[in-house]
Amino acid sequence: MTTELTPSTDTARIERTYDAPAELVWELLTTAAGLEEWWVPDGFDIRVSELDLRPGGRLRYTMTATSPEQVAFVRDTGNALSTEFHKTFTEVASPARLAYLSLIDFVPGHEPYEHLTTIDIEPAGDRTNLVMTLDPLHDETWTRQHRAHRGNELDNLEAAIRRRTL
Repeated sequence: MTTELTPSTDTARIERTYDAPAELVWELLTTAAGLEEWWVPDGFDIRVSELDLRPGGRLRYTMTATSPEQVAFVRDTGNALSTEFHKTFTEVASPARLAYLSLIDFVPGHEPYEHLTTIDIEPAGDRTNLVMTLDPLHDETWTRQHRAHRGNELDNLEAAIRRRTL
């Protein structure tokens, strides 16, 4: 099932190929235990409190800054060390496609808005290709930071896959 959304004309694509079957990549993307292994950028911890994997379902988790650099970053932006995040799934097609809207409600001085992310997963023999498509955020500085964090998270996904396949 799908809720059709039109991506922005200024989307970014982050591509990775993993040495793992698509089913393992899907599991790491769609289970609380899997997400808690890799979902956040370096310097943060995560705890999933709600995961309803269906179009219209929600993901809710708390991200806590733990490294000195990330603690300084969140303090500089006026945020608390722990922040709860909400996502609403718009598309769930196991194990090929996942899309969700993130509520961007943590930017000081900026009205909350929703941000679309789409993840396409394609088996490639014994490997899996993943393409993450990201809409831009409200300005270039936040967009660059967001895209860098997503790239870091996908690197962390690779490390989680290695731990699971060794």
